Amino acid sequence: MSSTPAARDRDGVVVPLRRPGAAPGPTREDAPGGPAGAGPAGGGRDGGTGSSGDQAALEDRLAAALAAARAGSLAARRTARRAAERVAAAAEGPAGDLGRRARRTAGVLGRRVTGDYEVDELGFDRELTEEVLLDLLRPLYRRWFRVELRGAERVPPGTGALLVANHSGTVGIDALMTMVAVHDDVPGGRHLRVLAADLVLAAPVLGDLARRAGITLATPADAERLLADGELVGVWPEGYKGVGKHFRDRYRLQRFGRGGFVASALRAGVPIVPCAIVGAEEVYPKIGDIAPLARLLGLPYVPVTPFFPLLGPLGLVPLPSRWVVELGEPVRTDLAPAGTADDPAAVLDLADQVRETIQETLHDLLLHRGSVFR
Repeated sequence: MSSTPAARDRDGVVVPLRRPGAAPGPTREDAPGGPAGAGPAGGGRDGGTGSSGDQAALEDRLAAALAAARAGSLAARRTARRAAERVAAAAEGPAGDLGRRARRTAGVLGRRVTGDYEVDELGFDRELTEEVLLDLLRPLYRRWFRVELRGAERVPPGTGALLVANHSGTVGIDALMTMVAVHDDVPGGRHLRVLAADLVLAAPVLGDLARRAGITLATPADAERLLADGELVGVWPEGYKGVGKHFRDRYRLQRFGRGGFVASALRAGVPIVPCAIVGAEEVYPKIGDIAPLARLLGLPYVPVTPFFPLLGPLGLVPLPSRWVVELGEPVRTDLAPAGTADDPAAVLDLADQVRETIQETLHDLLLHRGSVFR
């Protein structure tokens, strides 16, 4: 079986080449029967003439993607390269796509060994996150939890914003799924810079991976720096009180603390986007706590679920609940009077407003919810 010659351009993308002397194939419109779908000969495997036309169209799309990549920034080049790879993957089928993903992942990890990579001042490794970490989370997002994102258009494009969500799930998996939702399903795709507790970032291995994924310490200084830089920042103000609550208290929001997240948004003048998450409460239903072991390990709790520790490691498999993530209308902070961020009463009032919005949305989602797992 003959193969099409290929060359690798300076961006590392394999570009199919026409054989010397070969004429470009006919387009779908030139093929007998007209455009694709107009008849048996309109392209595709049965028509015989559509394959060369598809090849020519593929080459044109690859060339356009590479031209944009060379002209743009590093991030734009990566985006164009991934677009070109998706076009080639569609032509080659699942086997070719799997092989390409494996090669790309090996290349990314190899550069981490040699030190040939970049991170920002807070440790965020954009390439590792896009090419490896998010890929690891997508099967959970797409197939296991079948997450549905609503209100994606409410994320302000190209500007800083603070996403505020309810916290649940015992182990904080809701933050990870929200990261995938914002990157994959929000128009334009953005990285959610999650603010986390020091316990997460101090954990061996996990802490380093968290920083590389763009997660940073939940401090006003880091939050305001990211917001001022135009980043989309995510915060779960309930903290351990929310993620570790008993299953009987599911979907009942805990206190939002002193509203520090509101003060950060006010100082940066960015909108606050309320986010309600339904489905995470059923992933690991917490029905108890091994308090002595938690104190020994220095953890806020060691959960007991219907399956853990009863079934050992098998009990760590999350239950496949169906999720809905709904984003609410942004709350503007740029119209607040000067000095509002330093007024504790005004900060708490706005924090309560955001909390009530999320709670009402949760009630509405639960009211119209069908089965937990279907």
